[in-house]
Amino acid sequence: MKVLVVDAGGRGNAIAHAFSRSDKVKEVFVAPGNAGSEFFDKCRQAKLNGRFIQSIRSINEIVKFAKREDVDLVYIGPEEPLSLGLVDRLEEEGILSVGPRKDETILEASKCWCKDFLKKIGVPIPEYRNFDNPEDAKDYAREMFESGRDVVVKADGLAAGKGVFVCENLEKAYFAIDEIMVRKRFGSAGDRIVIEERLHGIEVAFTAISDGRTVKPFGHAKDYKRAFDPEDVDGMRDFYIGFFKRFLTRSEAERLHREGKLLNPNTGGMGAVSPHPKVDDDVECKIMEMVVEPIVKEFKFVGILYPVIMLVKEDGEIVPKVLEVNVRDCDPGAQAKLPRLKTDIAELSMAVINRELEGIDVKFSPDYCVAVCAVSGALKGREGLKPGYPSDHYTSQPIEGIEDAMRVATIYANGIAKPNGYVTTGGRVLTVVGRGRGLEEARRNAYDAISKVRFPGMRFRKTIGLDFD
Repeated sequence: MKVLVVDAGGRGNAIAHAFSRSDKVKEVFVAPGNAGSEFFDKCRQAKLNGRFIQSIRSINEIVKFAKREDVDLVYIGPEEPLSLGLVDRLEEEGILSVGPRKDETILEASKCWCKDFLKKIGVPIPEYRNFDNPEDAKDYAREMFESGRDVVVKADGLAAGKGVFVCENLEKAYFAIDEIMVRKRFGSAGDRIVIEERLHGIEVAFTAISDGRTVKPFGHAKDYKRAFDPEDVDGMRDFYIGFFKRFLTRSEAERLHREGKLLNPNTGGMGAVSPHPKVDDDVECKIMEMVVEPIVKEFKFVGILYPVIMLVKEDGEIVPKVLEVNVRDCDPGAQAKLPRLKTDIAELSMAVINRELEGIDVKFSPDYCVAVCAVSGALKGREGLKPGYPSDHYTSQPIEGIEDAMRVATIYANGIAKPNGYVTTGGRVLTVVGRGRGLEEARRNAYDAISKVRFPGMRFRKTIGLDFD
């Protein structure tokens, strides 16, 4: 079997790695992939007419490549090509694929629509309101804080995981609303926003796999979205200076940190742990019954469903409330989860396509995996100080130590190229995955490996696998 994985980053390389472990698969292409797509046997970057495919948005090129190489199966990682109708195009050409059709991607493509849909079908969600006017949004945010509740502000459309602002005070909420709706940091994705009550509990990156009739759990992870560790005042200070272009003394930074006003932005993900240490069989069953099954029943969804869950206590009972819904695998949760997958992903994919998922037993190893992301941090160069991921960052920085790290852990590349030696090409650069029989062993292996990697401006969180957000 020939497989094409559509993805540009670490999640795609983790998916390709999973396919490479199948005896049924002889070749795995990744489009557009990156220089790390060839870290694993059978895997290589897709080329069309001698050139790499340009991006995940190059739908025509992807379809043309799949036809030319006589690919047996296409597995799509990110949300953007799905929302552009890649599955629909592949179906028109008679090419088998795993992923939802374009109309099903609205679950992720519009957070406003999704919240209304979940409320309508009775899935538990936080209190929320949708807005298309920034002043009305600010009035609502003020009302929420006056009633003693923090808020989360979210861009309606796709923003690569960066359009979410967790706001502990009204000043941050106003900043978030202006960033999204006024300054248009995320373009048209910010034409509308959701403001919802901030919930406190246990957050879970939960995934399920569905063939439209049968749906089964597909693993879970604890995801770490904040850019910095909770006490990393120096890191947040450097980001603040680079982001706002205003100098901040260490004492000013400490004061802002104490007041909860020092910027610690959400990212697409700084690391993950799988399995989630707080999710047992009972919790998994409750999430399936109260969240996943109602969505699949109503939507006849096909592919990977990834609801972000907050487990909260109400009247002594654990209630899984949905923060958002994604129509693809998690990132970087997939990098922590998929190395543990024991079921053959090629068999699983064909069962989804043939509506035969009911007969497949989805199994994961009991081992733990800890994934730590090395990202492009604050760095001063020809264009001055750039704050680093998830904001402006420098690229083309030389990377050392990848081969040494591979001896200790699994390395998935998010954004690297190899013109001669390895260089950075993005905000997230590498995801280093340590594995162990227990969480501590997995953490130790991950941090041992990442300590061997170096590039200018490199930054990573030190607390992945500990009890911090």
